[in-house]
Amino acid sequence: MSSESVRPATGPARRTVIAAAGAAGAVVALTACGSDDGDSGSATSTGSVLAKTSDIPEGGGKVFADAGVVVTQPAAGEFKAFSSTCTHQGCTVKDIADDIIHCPCHLSEFSATDGSVKKGPATKPLPAKKITVEGGNITLV
Repeated sequence: MSSESVRPATGPARRTVIAAAGAAGAVVALTACGSDDGDSGSATSTGSVLAKTSDIPEGGGKVFADAGVVVTQPAAGEFKAFSSTCTHQGCTVKDIADDIIHCPCHLSEFSATDGSVKKGPATKPLPAKKITVEGGNITLV
């Protein structure tokens, strides 16, 4: 008989358990970066109506996290759309007030008019998204 130790074939190897635990932790960590207010819209595909124009307040906006877009109304009847992903570390922006889009993670602020950085740590603007406004509906193109 050999003096080598033999591992029983019952259950997964320790390395497998540790790798699975690490992957589960990463999923939890990524989920924590999203919006938690429950008012982030529903899954929307390109070409689908995001909202009614009446849903977007003047000087404010609404985050549609599932569609990856934030829609603003910087002036009456003027609608803009930007990526809802902060350019600093990828958190989802949270809200829009007084023509400023706020990121809750590190407090970056962006212009609701053109997506430019108003306050860091972000250094790059939010990329514009294409929308159409027709018949009181806002559609992601």
